Amino acid sequence: MDFTDIIGQEEMSNRLKALVDDGRLPHAMMLCGPDGAGKMALAISLASYILNAGTYKVRGVKHPDLHFTFPTIKLKKWSSEYKPISDDFIEDWYSLLEDGPYFSLSQWMEAMKAEKQQCVITVGEANELIKRLTMKSNQGGWKVSIIWLPERMNLECANKMLKLIEEPPTQTLFIMVCREPEKLLDTIRSRVQRFDVKPIDSENMKRALMERRMVQEDDAQRITRLANGNWIAALEELNTGNENRLFFDYFVTLMRKAYMRDVKDLKRWSENVAALGREEQKRLLTYFLRMAREAFVYNFRNKELSYMTQEEEQFCVKFARFVNERNILGFQELYQTALRDIGQNANAKMVFFDITMKVAVLLHTT
Repeated sequence: MDFTDIIGQEEMSNRLKALVDDGRLPHAMMLCGPDGAGKMALAISLASYILNAGTYKVRGVKHPDLHFTFPTIKLKKWSSEYKPISDDFIEDWYSLLEDGPYFSLSQWMEAMKAEKQQCVITVGEANELIKRLTMKSNQGGWKVSIIWLPERMNLECANKMLKLIEEPPTQTLFIMVCREPEKLLDTIRSRVQRFDVKPIDSENMKRALMERRMVQEDDAQRITRLANGNWIAALEELNTGNENRLFFDYFVTLMRKAYMRDVKDLKRWSENVAALGREEQKRLLTYFLRMAREAFVYNFRNKELSYMTQEEEQFCVKFARFVNERNILGFQELYQTALRDIGQNANAKMVFFDITMKVAVLLHTT
């Protein structure tokens, strides 16, 4: 892959190439930004540019001096003492990259066949990376370490990585691809040069949908608005059976049962949602946050402010009046608190049943 394959991000691509051409490349850098903006695409393209790695599928990803680090899960067959490393799942990783560098954590979890585990980067991976990077490069030049989601390093791993970044081997470049940089150790953040990657602009998003996915102009325009700069979301929107359809059904059911104060069905609803994996629960709550915002904005009757699908908009025709200036902050705080609690491994049944009870109250706050 090279920079010409990236969707939009021309300014950032030129900036990164200039660092190499001018000999100003830092030894450690961090590409930050939202999902679907193209952070991994930029990282791989920069690595290929430095390594002169050739074609994407054959050498650009499997180059011997390009090392990938990413969150993993622990399989049941391993002993309790074993610390998983990226190489345990490297073929799954390459397979995912073959479909392109735009993918989400949930897609990676699915590729690993993860169930309800939370994925992390363990100290085992840090030890393995130290071994690899202290060896002489295969091609006699640069070695590049791409670390995807470094915020998922556990503390022991992060401390070892900090030492490696502080005392890097000769001609080694670290590229961190980060979604939540605030979760990284301050000492790591202070030792890397940060580059903020913006969402894909509408013009490039629409053009890519039409040229790469053969989408008609009207549909491309609608999907572009919904995706809001996120190419992953744009691709998911093309799939009518995507996860958001399930989340929409959960949302509609909750709102209807909560309005009727049907405690029995609400308890059943909370148990069903609690059976989902933690990462899926987080995405569900993020979707609920978006729908609360969209329902509130719908009341202004300004289509330029709306980012809903046709189905979501049809539901909001009657539902939106129940989300108003007296309860919108309550809805947002409720879902944000639940997101935090789920992320901290709180009891999911209790979290989601609490949501149902509070939604029932908020819907009658008029």
